[in-house]
Amino acid sequence: MAFLEANNIHKSYTNHTALSDVSISVPKGKVFGLLGPNGAGKTTLIRIINRITMPDEGEVIFDGHPLCAEDVARIGYLPEERGLYKKNKVGEQAIYLARLKGLSHAEACARLKYWFEKFDIMPWWDKKLEELSKGMQQKVQFIITVLHEPPLLIFDEPFSGFDPVNAELLKREILELRDKGHTIIFSSHNMSSVEEVCDEIALIDQSKVVLQGHVDEVKERFCKGIYAVEGIGATPLQATPQFEILGHTQRGSLACYQIRVAEGVTGSDLARMLSTQMELRKFDLRMPTMQEIFLRVVGNKK
Repeated sequence: MAFLEANNIHKSYTNHTALSDVSISVPKGKVFGLLGPNGAGKTTLIRIINRITMPDEGEVIFDGHPLCAEDVARIGYLPEERGLYKKNKVGEQAIYLARLKGLSHAEACARLKYWFEKFDIMPWWDKKLEELSKGMQQKVQFIITVLHEPPLLIFDEPFSGFDPVNAELLKREILELRDKGHTIIFSSHNMSSVEEVCDEIALIDQSKVVLQGHVDEVKERFCKGIYAVEGIGATPLQATPQFEILGHTQRGSLACYQIRVAEGVTGSDLARMLSTQMELRKFDLRMPTMQEIFLRVVGNKK
């Protein structure tokens, strides 16, 4: 079931088409990866979903109805360019922004205390934002984004500036929010994060959607028929018209191969052929990474 749909979105600026007939469907309670190179149109689409700008054509359907101004209160948006006030104290502006989201002063304080303690930044409550490191500032921005518990959350490059430990912390929080029922749009250039966090993806390139689907289905679609094989045999394998050997290493009696099958040859066919020559210990289809898929789809155009 789709919680948000963008249907046939067009958006043009002077001498530039930002989005051309773009349609996406974001499932309810899932993390949806919005991917693409710089300038592809991702930020424009996010701005349209947030009603910061309007499309020239097309419509956005939010929770079963056309997106309207009142829906903005049900969206939490963490932009790539952060927007907190550097000269203001962290706690004061967090309460102020929470009040703008509709929380009472008491509720804002209670929720902020929970999140500040969870992220270990409570000692910085009375410090000016400019006194915090970039990573700590982004923790504050993340907290403000999720504080009013909106059903739709949009994170644009949320891990930018985070060290690996805090990036992992944020990944866990995003997955927890998903498991609590929030629908999440996740825009990132970090393909390893996309694999760890996203359930489905859409790849935008040159203003158009060029690829979308469930992450596992997309990876299967781009699988090249390469298998990782380990086994014990009396003699090394030799290539045949049915398969080629891309790599071979030996660990004692265990032989390890990277094998690519010819078109029309299935994994079952390969396993049957190899079992006559060796005692198979491992037989795995090698799935491409999202980074490899990204480069394969858009890299040859750059």
